Amino acid sequence: MPTYTPTTPDGLVELCLSHVAARDGRVVVVIDGAAAARPDDLADRLAARLRVVGRAAAVVRMADYLRAASLRFEYGHTDPESFRSTWFDYPALDREVVSALRVAGRWLPRLWDAEQDRSFRDRRQDAASDQVLILAGPMLVGRDLDVDLAIRLRMSGATLRRISSPDAQWTVEPILRYAEASGDADIEVRYDHPDRPAVAVDHPRTTRHRDRMS
Repeated sequence: MPTYTPTTPDGLVELCLSHVAARDGRVVVVIDGAAAARPDDLADRLAARLRVVGRAAAVVRMADYLRAASLRFEYGHTDPESFRSTWFDYPALDREVVSALRVAGRWLPRLWDAEQDRSFRDRRQDAASDQVLILAGPMLVGRDLDVDLAIRLRMSGATLRRISSPDAQWTVEPILRYAEASGDADIEVRYDHPDRPAVAVDHPRTTRHRDRMS
C-alpha cells in the first residue's frame, strides 16, 4: 500500500511543478480525475505556475476530445462500457497531441465540439523546445500514452456519488472500476477533500515511459 502524506492545494501544485521542472525538453503530463474532481482546475494551476518559472505550458482537456454523438450514444446515453471505451477519443489524443508533439513538434488543442457535434477546426500549435502539455480528464492513466508524468486525483465512491451532478451519477461505477484496473500513477492524490489532499509519490522516472493498462 502506498504511503500518503498530507499537503495543501498549493503544496500539491508545487509538488507537481517540481516533478515537471526536473524534466528537460518537451514533456507530457496527465492529470486523471473524474469531472467531479475538477482535474482541469489543477491542470490550469500547474500550467500557470510553469509559465511563471519560464516554461511553455498548455492544457488539453478531454472534454474537447470526445467522440461524435453517434458513437458515444450507440448503446444509449448511459451505457457504462461505452463511457469507458467509446466516449473519449484516446487514439486521437495520442495521434494529434502526444505523438504529434514527439514527432512533429506540434499539437491540436481541441478536436470535437460535443455541443455542436462537429469538429472545432482548430489549427495545430507549434511547440516550444521546452513545451509542457498537460492532459486533463477522466480515465487517462493506462491508455498506452507516451507520457512523462501521470497524476491521478482519487475520490472514493461515496464522495463521487455525493458531489457528482445527478446526470453524471451513472459514470461513477465505470470510473471506479477503471481506476482499480489501470494501476497506480506516478503521483496518487487522495482527493475526497480537495482543500486537504494527501499524496503518494512513486519513484521518479527520469526518462519517458509508456503508460500501459494491464
